Amino acid sequence: MSKQKTAKRKLITAVNPSSPISEQFKTLRAGIHFSSVDKEYKSILVTSPEPESGKSTVSANLAICYAKQGNKTLLIDADMRKPTSHRTFGIPYNVGLSDMLTDSKTELKDVCHQTEIENLMVLTSGTMVPNPNELLGSKKMEQLLKQFAEQFDQIIIDTPPILASSDALVLTPYVEGAIVVLCSDKTLKERAKTAVQQLQKTHIPIIGTVLNRVKNNSSNYYYYQ
Repeated sequence: MSKQKTAKRKLITAVNPSSPISEQFKTLRAGIHFSSVDKEYKSILVTSPEPESGKSTVSANLAICYAKQGNKTLLIDADMRKPTSHRTFGIPYNVGLSDMLTDSKTELKDVCHQTEIENLMVLTSGTMVPNPNELLGSKKMEQLLKQFAEQFDQIIIDTPPILASSDALVLTPYVEGAIVVLCSDKTLKERAKTAVQQLQKTHIPIIGTVLNRVKNNSSNYYYYQ
């Protein structure tokens, strides 16, 4: 199977919207909605304790669910160390978020990509930089997110794993909530606990967790809960 087909297969909510997995993502979206009675979760940070837990796949499918509901949605690939959104959606990533943060002349319309999914746009990580942590924690990043909030109904931000770098943590002052993705066959309890504790220290509301890759005998794919 080609890399492009493999990447597309991850977008289960787009290629098979009536599947049990897609229904789980819709449940996740609904859960976020009902938990936001007292606080609006317009910008949501998605992270995980360690790499390869499926956080990027969760971010993409959650963004698709919001878009399919009619929300103008922006998916931001803020993982400048190991970006994946360009492969998942088959779009170029030579310019993106990092370029907006380092070049005041670069505007969203110049680097944002409209996907095949109505209402969903993707901002890739952009040019590789040596200081992603400083850029993500900058005032410029805060300004950009405020700007995006005026243009979009929902913002999903895919960030690096917490135990691999502090990139996700420096973004917490600028977003409304966080989702932690745990891998059932990989994430150790202590790692999950440490990741949550680090997020709690920033006082960001943790909306919930996604238990990923739970084997379901009735499906050949992963089960999201």
